[in-house]
Amino acid sequence: MTDVRLESTAPEMEYATIVRWLKREGDAVVAGEVLLEVEADKANQEVVAPVSGVLEEIYAPAGDEIRVGDVMGTIAAPADFGGAAA
Repeated sequence: MTDVRLESTAPEMEYATIVRWLKREGDAVVAGEVLLEVEADKANQEVVAPVSGVLEEIYAPAGDEIRVGDVMGTIAAPADFGGAAA
């Protein structure tokens, strides 16, 4: 299982607000694919999947304000999620 964390894109960035998730729990994701959008410093930014697998759980829904480093969701390997191994 891999955590999806908010990463800082600027030295002064401490928080961001989740604008929307483009994937739902249970959706297959590919490393590098856009998972969600966040707003930080008045600009929207895309957050991409760090690994391929299945979006297992979303911890921070749209509208939540989160800190840099917070876990927003988790990605499981297909076999861990109950699917076939890729």
